[in-house]
Amino acid sequence: MRIAVAADNELKPGEMKRVSLDGKRLLLANAEGQYFCVDEMCSHEDYSLYFGCIQGKRIKCSLHGSYFDLASGQPLNEPADCPLRTYPVSVADGQVWVETA
Repeated sequence: MRIAVAADNELKPGEMKRVSLDGKRLLLANAEGQYFCVDEMCSHEDYSLYFGCIQGKRIKCSLHGSYFDLASGQPLNEPADCPLRTYPVSVADGQVWVETA
């Protein structure tokens, strides 16, 4: 299922938006002008990545300091060792679209 979740100019680089789709808590992030969508909750500890920060194309969990690659969802340092789920994102017709299925 492909769903519009934001206007294409809604988020500036470094900004995030929480999105709820199909009962899933997702996080839309603008990293260096590119959109990414990942699970909102850290895979290490059930804590919202929305409270973290974007650095380059990584997101930092503010609870324990783990970084995740926004493109692949892979953890980049401990204590996290499980990847985040990622979702395909596209921009068309002035909207940011996320594919959930």
